[in-house]
Amino acid sequence: MKVSMEWLRQLVDVDQNAEELAETLTRGGIEVENVENLSKGFEKVVIGEISSLTKHPDADRLWVCDVNVGEGKVTIVTGAQNLQEGDKIPVAMIGAVLPNDLSIRKSKLRGVVSEGMLCSREELLLDNSVGLARSEGGILVLPPDAPLGENFGKYLGREDSVLDLELYPNRPDCLAMVNVAREVASLTGKQPHLPKWADKTKGLDLPAAGDFQIIIEEEDLCWRYAALVVEDVHIGPSPEWMQRRLKAAGVRPISNIVDITNYCMLEMGQPLHAFDRDKIKGNIHVRTAKAGEKLVTLDGVERSLQTDTLLIADDREALGVAGVMGGFDSEITQETKRLLIESAHFSGVSVRRTSRRLGLRSEASNRFEKGVNPYGCVATLGRVCELLIELGAGRPVALLDELKTLPPRRQISLSVEHTATVLGLELKNSDVRQVLENLNFKFEEKENLFNVEIPTYRADLEIEEDLMEEVARLRGYDLIPTTLPQGDTTQGRRTAEQEFRRRLRRVLVQSGMDEVMTYTFTGAARDAQWGSAQHSIPLLNPLREELSVMRTSLVPGLLEVAAKNVARRNTVVSIFEVGMTYWGEEKPLRRLPREVLQVAGVAVGKSGRHWLNSAVQYDFYYLKGILEEIAQEFGLKFDYRVPEKRPLLHPGRSADIYLHKECVGFLGELHPAQEKEWALEKAVLFELDLGALFKHMRPVVRAQSIPRFPAINRDLAVVVSLETSAAAVMTRIRKLGGELLQNVEIFDVYTGKSIPEGRKSLAFSLRYQSLERTLTDEEVNALNSRILEGIQQEFDAEWRK
Repeated sequence: MKVSMEWLRQLVDVDQNAEELAETLTRGGIEVENVENLSKGFEKVVIGEISSLTKHPDADRLWVCDVNVGEGKVTIVTGAQNLQEGDKIPVAMIGAVLPNDLSIRKSKLRGVVSEGMLCSREELLLDNSVGLARSEGGILVLPPDAPLGENFGKYLGREDSVLDLELYPNRPDCLAMVNVAREVASLTGKQPHLPKWADKTKGLDLPAAGDFQIIIEEEDLCWRYAALVVEDVHIGPSPEWMQRRLKAAGVRPISNIVDITNYCMLEMGQPLHAFDRDKIKGNIHVRTAKAGEKLVTLDGVERSLQTDTLLIADDREALGVAGVMGGFDSEITQETKRLLIESAHFSGVSVRRTSRRLGLRSEASNRFEKGVNPYGCVATLGRVCELLIELGAGRPVALLDELKTLPPRRQISLSVEHTATVLGLELKNSDVRQVLENLNFKFEEKENLFNVEIPTYRADLEIEEDLMEEVARLRGYDLIPTTLPQGDTTQGRRTAEQEFRRRLRRVLVQSGMDEVMTYTFTGAARDAQWGSAQHSIPLLNPLREELSVMRTSLVPGLLEVAAKNVARRNTVVSIFEVGMTYWGEEKPLRRLPREVLQVAGVAVGKSGRHWLNSAVQYDFYYLKGILEEIAQEFGLKFDYRVPEKRPLLHPGRSADIYLHKECVGFLGELHPAQEKEWALEKAVLFELDLGALFKHMRPVVRAQSIPRFPAINRDLAVVVSLETSAAAVMTRIRKLGGELLQNVEIFDVYTGKSIPEGRKSLAFSLRYQSLERTLTDEEVNALNSRILEGIQQEFDAEWRK
């Protein structure tokens, strides 16, 4: 939003210069990105008059001019061929730095001293909209009544500065000059002088039009549509003061009618559009586009419209894209005699979607996207009537106002005591009262409580904390004292869960894996494969189809990263991610989704070759070893079971991971069909629920002394059925071995010759050891016999000698 200081001073008493006011606004929460001085480059450019014009004695194409600049005469040599004696022209004096950065110095041209320069339109960076007498052939020639000796920037109305406001979505009200003036008044304590229509929400004293009506067919997308009918229209240029303010705001002047609508939009914040009334056939319809419908917009481009595009139409065809741009066929021309001026409230979401889809951005769409005050539609038309009559541009004759809904006026209670506690300030009732009076808010005061009526133009104020922020910024953020946190200690530290994540990442990195971060969004089909379609949360406005739902699994993102690396010939991939997944209710969401912290990893290829070590294939056992490192780090015991439903994993090389009889994840090689789909070869992956790991982890590290007594090793081989898992046998061995059995490892699985069909041989290495004494062979043999008897009974095992 560009704010002209000259315009602003008409609306509020400002005794600060532009730079000082920019600082005040920024401190008050309205950031000023830039201050532009429009008079820059015109400081030493004055209006002069050519007293005499003679040929240069030594150059056929040069002229020597004696120029009267008001306080004396200067001699200037020029090559312009369009000058005559008596012409008034802009003169750049010695020391001037023109808008095109050209510095003017005293010089000598072919022996004649030149004490300045006569200026052209290009040298002053003036566009063709500047109304000057003539400039063809070189130097600008001004009208005869141009005041001699006056500063040329003042003559052009450029004694102005422009504040460029960097507005955030929470302050759309400051896209209107009247509200910027209100803001300046509240921050400086000065008195605003706003147009009478700035505070009005009632209708105009005009009859309703009898020859047509407004039909709002999409009430959710258009709350209100008001239209002003104007007759006896006279098309012409707008006055110089209006053109000057529009240019300062970055808007190109066009004609009095268009300029009035743009001026009122900038002043009141309500976008307007003028149609040629005689080109409208029948009633005004606010509807969405029909299938295959097209419209040529004001820029002369034919637009193909989708069925959710909101349009303004008559009984026959579309007249314009609502809130974005009008149609070419209904635009105002020099022949226009009657107008229909639109002032409506359109859905910001609808306008934003349409504007982005069509690639059209305008001052109107910018305001509708951020939010427009629906109470101000008719009041803005009142301001339009005022200017139409003042400029003699037309005669307002009728008004239609079709109103479907208006948001209720808000009342907020503000507690002085609560405000003081939240802001950390000492506040009195008088302090809060002064802030509300500076904001010009209506309120009722009851002891330490203020019941405040929020103006309709401040849509950002919804709860008590919003009013607390108003108190803070108007009193000054610099008045909030700096205090240290209260409590027994002020030293920060990581929480137990943060420390858990840190240790987990360290284990994975030390195991040779690289951490990556992927999008929390993913495609619906991928997420349904690896996570839960019932619990996935669709996005209302996804960036693209592949990022349309919140993820319920980390795996799709990791597989995509692995596939991209392999496709770019980085064939060795070992990556992991620690991140949140998001689980919604099966019914339509009524509360925030449940966030589940998970860790997942993917490995493809072989470890790098080294002259000391051979390459290691990334397979099931590679990742299982890493998971065992995690288990050891946190004092956990994973139980690996044959998976029941894992169709995306290799049926013979995958497992569900259990912890305390709860399934906490899975591990396995990618199914061959999935490998083909992802273009990955021998990919292995895992995923774990970190919440379960954190819940069962051993918070205290258990340490024990190194044994002083020797260990005794025994091997035990048994023949069991093929369906019996080695893990189940090992679990039973540990239980039977008691405290003296320190470790059990399986070192051989065999089927074939000498082993009956349907059976397999499992060989285990058992280590017995005591921390208090040396064990005897008799004790160990007795334990070994007990273990053998136990597994023979439970698993129908046979001892293989």
